[in-house]
Amino acid sequence: MTMQESFRDPAIPIPDRIDDLVRRLTLEEKVGLLHQYQAPVERLGLGAFRTGTEALHGLAWLGPATVFPQAVGLASTWDPDLVRRVGEATSDEVLAFHHKDPAGAGRNVWAPVVNPLRDPRWGRNEEGYSEDPWLTGVMATAYSRGLRGSAPEILKTAPTLKHFLAYNNETDRCTTSSNLPPRVLREYELPAFRAAIEEGAAVAVMPSYNLVNGRPAHLSPLIGEVLRAWAPDDLLVVSDAYAPGNLTALQGYHDTLPEAYAHAIKAGLDSFTQDDDRSEATLGHLRDALSQGLLAEEDVDRAVRHALSIRFRLGEFDPATPYDDISDNVVNCPEHQALARETARRSFVLLKNDGLLPLDGVTKVAVIGQLGDALLEDWYSGTLPYAVTVRQGLGERCETVFCEAVDRVTLTAEAGPVAADPAGGPLGVGSEAGAFDLFDWGGGAYALRAVATGRFVSVDGVTLVNDQPGPNGWEVRQTFRMEERPRGTLALRHISTGCYVGAGDDGVLRLVDDADQAVWLAMDVVRSGTEQAARLAAAADVAVVVVGDHPLVNGRETEDRMTLALAPGQDAVVRAVRKANPRTVMVITSGYPLTWTDDEVPAVLWSAHGGQEYGHALAEVLFGDADPEGRLTQTWYRSEQELPDLLDYDIIASDATYLYFRGVPLHPFGHGLSYTTFEYADLRVQLDGDLVRAQATVTNTGPRPGVEVVQFYTHQQRSRVKQPLRRLRGFEKVRLAPGESRAVTLTLPVPELAFWDVTRSRFVVESAPHQLMVGRSATDLRLSARFEVDGETVPPQSGLLRAAAHDEYDAITFVDETKVDGDAVRSDAEGAWILFRRVDLGGATTCVATAGSVEGGMITIRRGDPLYGPALATFPVPRSERYAYHAITATLADADGVHDLYAVFENDGVTLARLDFGAGA
Repeated sequence: MTMQESFRDPAIPIPDRIDDLVRRLTLEEKVGLLHQYQAPVERLGLGAFRTGTEALHGLAWLGPATVFPQAVGLASTWDPDLVRRVGEATSDEVLAFHHKDPAGAGRNVWAPVVNPLRDPRWGRNEEGYSEDPWLTGVMATAYSRGLRGSAPEILKTAPTLKHFLAYNNETDRCTTSSNLPPRVLREYELPAFRAAIEEGAAVAVMPSYNLVNGRPAHLSPLIGEVLRAWAPDDLLVVSDAYAPGNLTALQGYHDTLPEAYAHAIKAGLDSFTQDDDRSEATLGHLRDALSQGLLAEEDVDRAVRHALSIRFRLGEFDPATPYDDISDNVVNCPEHQALARETARRSFVLLKNDGLLPLDGVTKVAVIGQLGDALLEDWYSGTLPYAVTVRQGLGERCETVFCEAVDRVTLTAEAGPVAADPAGGPLGVGSEAGAFDLFDWGGGAYALRAVATGRFVSVDGVTLVNDQPGPNGWEVRQTFRMEERPRGTLALRHISTGCYVGAGDDGVLRLVDDADQAVWLAMDVVRSGTEQAARLAAAADVAVVVVGDHPLVNGRETEDRMTLALAPGQDAVVRAVRKANPRTVMVITSGYPLTWTDDEVPAVLWSAHGGQEYGHALAEVLFGDADPEGRLTQTWYRSEQELPDLLDYDIIASDATYLYFRGVPLHPFGHGLSYTTFEYADLRVQLDGDLVRAQATVTNTGPRPGVEVVQFYTHQQRSRVKQPLRRLRGFEKVRLAPGESRAVTLTLPVPELAFWDVTRSRFVVESAPHQLMVGRSATDLRLSARFEVDGETVPPQSGLLRAAAHDEYDAITFVDETKVDGDAVRSDAEGAWILFRRVDLGGATTCVATAGSVEGGMITIRRGDPLYGPALATFPVPRSERYAYHAITATLADADGVHDLYAVFENDGVTLARLDFGAGA
């Protein structure tokens, strides 16, 4: 091909170049571009193209590359520019791998994750940034800017936001539906996606596995109505892996794949990630959809334009790009190593300090814990090119002694002791006892390491072997639960398969299906991990106990956590060490908030899994070379008992996240201590047209240089609706010398104070007093000032009331009104209700309810109270198919004026789409 083709001319605007190329493609060639593995078009010189390279906190899955802290750790720096630099380094390494292997390392990267961290039990908590949607958007925009590169016209990589929409549970993730009232959707879930898309930092989106209000997220009308309306350019929408097939299989939303795939294309999906690189079945279903009239060629053209737009913007059809010279010299280069160290250091959060830190005059440190001499990779982590553990990092600063603090045990069956094959082969019952180190990862999950080999017990087929370096892989086969049996024995249950460990006639341990066939094992401790740790701690100047989670155990993709508690075995070590040596520092390494039982530990530090330079970074913080700069980006609750149900997405009704939580958390959103102290003074706030301007003075009142993250929050004090107790509006990170002061400012557009008015389906700024607060966290607010906003007064609602746009509810589920668009509500129990506040019934004499029910039922409109309020109208709902609705007219009892109205469902399973009080007025 030559430059004579218009689509190869970089001087021509990209939309025109796309038009030119699309005109040249046959329909069959266009269809070939709708799979993750886009087919080449040799006659036009188009090469193959693949979407999807993982790059969440460094390049993943393709071999050794720089590993940065997990995403939640990146956000805990509260430093968008630093996060941008990490994204930039990651994109450099993506390009380096791409230039070596274009097919293996694509330039469409599947990062960042922008799901707000609504519930810390979510198995993928470490992949997100914050429970606050605005802060999530700030960090996502920063990381995406780094990924996309600095050239204004050419993308270095094409960042993809994951996972749209309302996705915070792994439990039954492909079949559960997230219940999203309109305000939660508009004020909480959508804003996390907006900034990166609107600013052009992210250029693609991946829908999530779950359903939202009864409709699969991959079929959401919001893709076109909202996301693409925000985007300044074409937005590519790629499916999650194997999600298209779920539309007929697990979700059963459509009967046939051609029907499902046609719906997906029309809803806005452009690329099917299905069957790995085997595209033929998917393309066949799309061809069938075309031949059956379910899809038109213009539908295909629209999706193809989105797919090609990314390729054009990546410079694929240009003679050269600014990034062509990036080579593999950048992979794990000294500059990236230094950035990894800096990022890890600045992500540490000092949760508690009774004066023990920073360490001074210390010559001998006891490093203790399962994570004291190990760095772990998560599923979306790169392969560590090297690992600086805590033991190594502190060992470069002073004398260290170390123990993992795990129990060493023997296992004995009735037929004899269990031993490990020294060659890593099967475990069996024999005459000589083998010893195993027992690792407690919490949630009842344990791993066993054979002392004879230093390898972990795993399952090969059905046989127990000892040949693994630790828990690993998509299907972790190295973890077990312990179930009590008579006479103090136990049975081992393999977590991945649910099978039990039994013993064959040959003595080899194998998995069995039947619990009655499980071998009963006596577990005897031959060396206590807690006692060993206590002895070591007592002989040291300071004990550093490193505790936390394993990223692949007890919470990860496909598995949520049931508890926030630190693993009992690790918790016991902390207590024993602190009693042996009061100068104990607990260092938590985890991708989610934890709780523990020892309130007397004098110093506690947290970070996410921190990447290859973790040990060096921790040493710099512990010894005071650097002030701990990190701040929490989500609430640390005292117990999972303070959380609503994992599947309850209505943060407003359930008082969830720092926005609405009314309790006293273990550690609040925004929390993080410094080695110095700060004083806040002189808060001033004023309205300047459509801007709220605030300023406060922050002074370092301590003896050391320090870093403060100054946080601004607002609270609307009077409103028609339930307002957040506080909402983060801005922050500034300042570095202050002792005695130094600095003025910190906030400029907030008044429209940002709006909430979603369900009565008119739009954002509204009310006339109301607001409180502006500034401080160190969501609950440590040092100063406040009041300001008044002159906005609207929400009028009474009247006429057509959409059922999903109610004010409050009880025992209802949000469902899809039709398969294509619209929301409705369905009753889950007799007596379920929805409330419409302040409805003006003036002149209304009848009401029309649009409703349906497979079994039939009754809806009653009551005034003032769902149980005892006078009935104004009753609607008998005939039996109907799922998406068939009846318009049922009822005469209204005399109720002129403005009233709170309850629509009460007298039966479960009744779906209501709308009430119209104006049809017969």
